Amino acid sequence: MMYQAHPPQFSDSVKAFFGRKTVLSRLILINLLVFLLGYIVHLGMWLFKLETADGIRLFTEWIAVPSSLARLLQKPWTPFTYMFLHENFFHLLFNMVTLYFGSTIFLKYFNDRQLLLTYLIGGLLGAAFYILAFNFFPVFLEANPFALALGASASALAVVIAAAVFAPQYTVDLMFIGQVRMKYIALFFILMDIFSIQGNNPGGHIAHLGGAVWGAIYALSLRKGFNHFRGLQRVKGSRIRKRRKQESTAKSYGGRPVNDDEYNRQRNERQQEVDRILDKISKHGYDSLSEQEKAILFSHSRK
Repeated sequence: MMYQAHPPQFSDSVKAFFGRKTVLSRLILINLLVFLLGYIVHLGMWLFKLETADGIRLFTEWIAVPSSLARLLQKPWTPFTYMFLHENFFHLLFNMVTLYFGSTIFLKYFNDRQLLLTYLIGGLLGAAFYILAFNFFPVFLEANPFALALGASASALAVVIAAAVFAPQYTVDLMFIGQVRMKYIALFFILMDIFSIQGNNPGGHIAHLGGAVWGAIYALSLRKGFNHFRGLQRVKGSRIRKRRKQESTAKSYGGRPVNDDEYNRQRNERQQEVDRILDKISKHGYDSLSEQEKAILFSHSRK
């Protein structure tokens, strides 16, 4: 008896993706659920004619981040919540595709905690850029009292830029274009936002640049072999560091105890090896690495 293998259906791939319960799948799921919740609330308000006098829907009013400092003080949670809210389906779709694209490359070098940190802080810095711009530049002062920002664009761009800064020579195959290096994709996104500030959505494009700044800063800190933000990634970070310090005199290599000087020397050698691998990626791309080098980089990114 012969059996014919069938390619997995799209629905099966979607179920498998969300079934893995990774940070990426959960971020996308949260965005989807918030969008559906917002749609249901907005539909109910429309049916019962409950929209606010200025035309801004109540759900958006309480989730989107305002540029007005007075309104921000009344709703201090909005710099966190706005990055999960979207204006319409196509706004959501574009941001989730961008997030997925950037994350698949990002996770080749970093772990889930670092992805979550990049998403959240990228969104927060995007909100900060937006609020500062609308309270500083005279051109925005007239709109400042009622302006709102929403969407995951700053967070998604932070992930893309972090991946591009960390591995600028990494190449991706784009439909109708061919192979393009990440550094050029990042440059395209940034230039598009800069040249779009004078358009219909200046606050959004300014927020995108805030996310890009965070992605670049975070990736550069990791490329240089140190992570100022490790405490944000691990709730028990101080306890872990304390344990490592205690273990530094107890670890043994080759059956003999290792003192602090020997431990530091070995740690520096490992860091030099990681730096060499990063330089190789920068010059020749990720695919040029051997399996051993990929394993070393993978292990280092999860420390």
